[in-house]
Amino acid sequence: MRVHIGSDHAGFELKNHVVQHLTAAGHDVVDHGPAVYDAVDDYPPYCLRAGVGVVEDPGSLGVVIGGSGNGEQIAANKVKGVRAVLAWSTDTAKLGREHNNANVVSVGARMHSTEEATSFVETFLATDYSDEARHTRRIDMLSDYESTGELPPLS
Repeated sequence: MRVHIGSDHAGFELKNHVVQHLTAAGHDVVDHGPAVYDAVDDYPPYCLRAGVGVVEDPGSLGVVIGGSGNGEQIAANKVKGVRAVLAWSTDTAKLGREHNNANVVSVGARMHSTEEATSFVETFLATDYSDEARHTRRIDMLSDYESTGELPPLS
């Protein structure tokens, strides 16, 4: 599977670990940076590029990494067509794929050990969307809003 990945300085070390880990596992990893550690870099350029990579590369998934993962998730979600989730456990990573058909996972490098964070990414990549009607209906509502700006009707 092709995996687009981006981070900032706080996620730099974990990003490099995840790139090596996923490559060794046979994934085709596209590293959107940063290429070198810069203690004052900003996450949007890297996370936006990872999100665009996912949208422009059907069938791929993405990983964004920062200190908490919050800003990185927000940045990725600004890309039309991205559904990024913040994973803080293997359960949240799995549910993000199964129920939300998320195509990007965000991880906080300062919140978890390297092993934990790597397991979140592995779980996310290994999980398929459930394709259940109730989840598809909800995702369609969000996609329609993203396209039209019109709120869905109240239930």
